[in-house]
Amino acid sequence: MSAPAVITTDIKEFKLASRGKVRDIYEIDPVTLLIVTTDRISAFDVVMPDPIPLKGVILNQITLYWMKMMEDLVGNHILAADTADFPKALAPYSAMLRGRSVLVRKAKPLPIECIVRGYITGSGWKDYQKTGMVSGHKLPTGLRESDMLDTPLFTPSTKAEIGQHDENITVDQAAAMLGPALMTKVQDLALAIYSRARSHARTRGILIADTKFEFGATDDGLLLIDEVLTPDSSRFWPADGYAPGRGQPSFDKQFLRDWLEEIGFDKRPPAPRIPEEIALKTQEKYLEAYRLLTGTELTV
Repeated sequence: MSAPAVITTDIKEFKLASRGKVRDIYEIDPVTLLIVTTDRISAFDVVMPDPIPLKGVILNQITLYWMKMMEDLVGNHILAADTADFPKALAPYSAMLRGRSVLVRKAKPLPIECIVRGYITGSGWKDYQKTGMVSGHKLPTGLRESDMLDTPLFTPSTKAEIGQHDENITVDQAAAMLGPALMTKVQDLALAIYSRARSHARTRGILIADTKFEFGATDDGLLLIDEVLTPDSSRFWPADGYAPGRGQPSFDKQFLRDWLEEIGFDKRPPAPRIPEEIALKTQEKYLEAYRLLTGTELTV
């Protein structure tokens, strides 16, 4: 499958509200946003100079898949996902927007990343090696890299500006930022969503090692926003061949991260160009994750 990569957008009819690492967001009206998931890719909080074609479509479709599955746990911000239901002023952009964009209800994002860890890996593994703890959670001694945790952990982090790194914080620090009642609510929601997703993914041959969620506040309460359980916001491991004691192969952009580590990338801009073979392999990982999770082939 091939399609022109969408690296950036320029929709002149509406105000560009923000341009993030991956998403371009436009203000349609005072209560509605258009979110366009581009093919940009970031690693270590640095945006790469080259895209991964179709990545934005894959991320958007996986998010829609999970949001529908979690509707009984928490509402979400989606208003429309079919370009036929978008404002007529967006019609000239329909080919570019198809499959990779959504109209959403505007919400105020909470100031923390809601991270859930079901396995000890990544920055959590590094923290554990140094302190025996992850974000204030004391863990048993003797854990190996990639071990499954008996109970998934809620390990929030700060939100960094583009080019900066998120910082892990404790639940108490998150409670100081949000208030204890709201912190408890988002912790419970994040753990419930992760637990359901982990069980589902396991039946499809995928282990969700960790993930991060975003919630937004509205007058009607909390909504699940942004991306959900995608290869950009999660670590997906193949269940077949899982072996603690080492890093695991993955279906997500960990493949790109590993390549960047191998070439000695210092995790600061500017990022190196991505060789075509690395880009294609990364795209294959994303496509395989979509196919396994949803049980369907991607169509645009």
